[in-house]
Amino acid sequence: MTTTENSIRLHLGIAEQGKLLALKGQHESALAHYREALRMAVSSSAPEVFFRHYTQCVMESLERSGTLEAVLRYCDEAEAHYQRVASPLPLVARDRAENLQRRASILLRMGRRDEAIDCLEQAISMAADHPLPLAREVLGWIRRGLSVGARQLDEAQRRHCYYIVRKELVDPARAIPLPSERLQAAGMASPF
Repeated sequence: MTTTENSIRLHLGIAEQGKLLALKGQHESALAHYREALRMAVSSSAPEVFFRHYTQCVMESLERSGTLEAVLRYCDEAEAHYQRVASPLPLVARDRAENLQRRASILLRMGRRDEAIDCLEQAISMAADHPLPLAREVLGWIRRGLSVGARQLDEAQRRHCYYIVRKELVDPARAIPLPSERLQAAGMASPF
């Protein structure tokens, strides 16, 4: 195995352990794993797909733990990045649309309905051929005058597979826990 392959296996495994922790509701420990995987991916110049995936995992754990302002900051930073890059690639447009959909979900949770509507409309427009069923459903509810509470949003997110960290997509055999000293350095006690 080459150094690059070993590096990828390592940060993928650490992220996978983060996913296992997130599925148990241990988001603080999950975040420590995701952030270490991100750090390793960036320092090894891994392909951008890893950075994007680990960042999505971070945003999910922040969202699920109720750290909504932090998710908004991530969404804003991602949008600023996309605007700087100005790529015409369909993948980038889809990523931007999904980022706007996440931002809208957070804004709805925060009671900022008008801003959420604007994000949902932008997301749907930008998505083109990518359907974004969650954004379409939620915007449809709002346009019909229905309120969108946390319970309705949670159910719609589940139904439309909004979260990428799902039991059926996680491989426990690949998981690599961070050593306890790394968790302590991140201000975490070992979850084991």
